[in-house]
Amino acid sequence: MRVLIINLDQDTERMAVQTRQMAVLGLDWERVQAVTPDTLSPPMSDPIWHTWQRPLRSTEMALFASHKRAWERVVDSDTPCLVLEDDALLARDTPRFLKQVAGLEAPDHITLETRGRKKFLARKLYPHAPIRRLYQDRTGSAAYVIYPRGAAKMLARAGRVAAPSDAAINDAYELISFQADPALVIQFDQCASLDMVPPLPVAPSTIDRVPKPALADLGKHQQSAYRRRRKWGQLRMGLRLISHLPMATRRMVALAKAWPDLQVQK
Repeated sequence: MRVLIINLDQDTERMAVQTRQMAVLGLDWERVQAVTPDTLSPPMSDPIWHTWQRPLRSTEMALFASHKRAWERVVDSDTPCLVLEDDALLARDTPRFLKQVAGLEAPDHITLETRGRKKFLARKLYPHAPIRRLYQDRTGSAAYVIYPRGAAKMLARAGRVAAPSDAAINDAYELISFQADPALVIQFDQCASLDMVPPLPVAPSTIDRVPKPALADLGKHQQSAYRRRRKWGQLRMGLRLISHLPMATRRMVALAKAWPDLQVQK
């Protein structure tokens, strides 16, 4: 399975880590040039960027557009791909896992990561691979397999709603999503909590370099629209949890044990 790595032009050190990681794991890959606020299309003034539950940072818009580029490549190639953000660290079992799931017909999307938050997962493992049906996630878009059918669904959704990349995926209930169990990916900023040394010093998130737009700075009509969408989003999430309680439970996802030499155990 091909790997698509989203990377900003200036983040050469991260790309060097990813190049090494792909070589160590023997994975076929290509770089997806990340969108920046300056190269964003359509521009930030376009109504599509103002359709989420809160105002978006310009950096969130750019990351969403970068993931959209990856979805377009998946549709064009008509083959599933692993999409990575360039601060993702992969467990040693990742290549074997990708071979296991490459030919599956059920999933639209499989997330490989965990960020230390509970997920709403099927009680039973899927019979043909170490994955569980994922009914609700809350964060993370650093590492996921997306199939052409799923990428097409996300592109259709992107024509209606723009959101933070992880929220866009997690809110897309039309996706048939699964979770790798155990999880096979963490981001650099999660290494310390797992007693691992990241391959690069952890810098502030590119997203967080831009302050959140203040809702109070907007007009009353815009404030009301954002609040309505937020309430509807929370209601949809609650209804989804209730409707899937018989077959699912909220729990932490264990992390794989073996990792390549990109990071050293303390």
